[in-house]
Amino acid sequence: MTAKSTLAGAALAMFFVLALCPVQALADQMPEGQDWAAVKERIGAKGIIDWTGGYMEAVGTGTPPARYYGKPQAWPMALRAAQLDAFRNLLEAAQGVRIDSETTVLNFATQMDSIKAQVEGMVKGAQIVKREYLSDGTVEVTLRMPIKGGFTQLMLPTEVRQIPQIRVERPSAPPAQPLAQAEPNQLLPEPEEVTAPVVYTGLVVDARGLAARPAMAPRVLDEDGREVYGAAFVSREFAVQQGMAGYSRNVALAQENMRVAAFPLTVKGIRTEGEGRADIVIPRSAANRLRASSENLAFLKNCRVMIVLD
Repeated sequence: MTAKSTLAGAALAMFFVLALCPVQALADQMPEGQDWAAVKERIGAKGIIDWTGGYMEAVGTGTPPARYYGKPQAWPMALRAAQLDAFRNLLEAAQGVRIDSETTVLNFATQMDSIKAQVEGMVKGAQIVKREYLSDGTVEVTLRMPIKGGFTQLMLPTEVRQIPQIRVERPSAPPAQPLAQAEPNQLLPEPEEVTAPVVYTGLVVDARGLAARPAMAPRVLDEDGREVYGAAFVSREFAVQQGMAGYSRNVALAQENMRVAAFPLTVKGIRTEGEGRADIVIPRSAANRLRASSENLAFLKNCRVMIVLD
């Protein structure tokens, strides 16, 4: 084999690697064959929020003016029209994102012009993930924008702050007591066994059957209305990078998710709270199990929470 043919082969291989990189990056957001378990919410006619994948997506359609059909300018003009349509649909999807159980992005943005302008700017910077040229001259464009990162930073409640490392308090052993001396034929009571609180690596909330909805800042409450998990428990750094909670439609997949690590506590939700139905109430006993160890507060700080929806 000549040096020239070797270089040609290497160049061809590099072309395929570069061509496939964007596709692989997008595919990595959901393990192959598990898209059926993704929590997706349709907004408007052509917008989708993928809460499991952590992005929003919208499709736009464009056609060239009739007088340009069959001319070189037809497809570029149709592409431009499709992009504008996709931007409008993606903005509608972004405005429909639920921040918490009471507020959507649209509600929040209408209160502050600066927020509205920033959202529009982020939408204009969305990535084109698909272009499709149809035989009738129509062009379809799909735009995608991540929820995590800058969008989450902008929308998260101010209560979500940077939390320093949580110091884990481990109970010290009680001082040794002198052994009691038994009288002849007297039975001494068995020493009491001290049970250490169970330490979990994450929380899986099964909210199926409750008509619960996803949100950027969901809360988990106990039966007394006290917050078990919410904005005050998480560090903003983790919330921005990976979201306050992950979502799935399958309990087993949620339990195996790397987000909640090897030994999560799985609890069944009782009901939802709030107009947006994003806050979930869990049994008092489950809340107490979480509160029993300060180590559990550490995983809550790192947003190691999965919520399972219908």
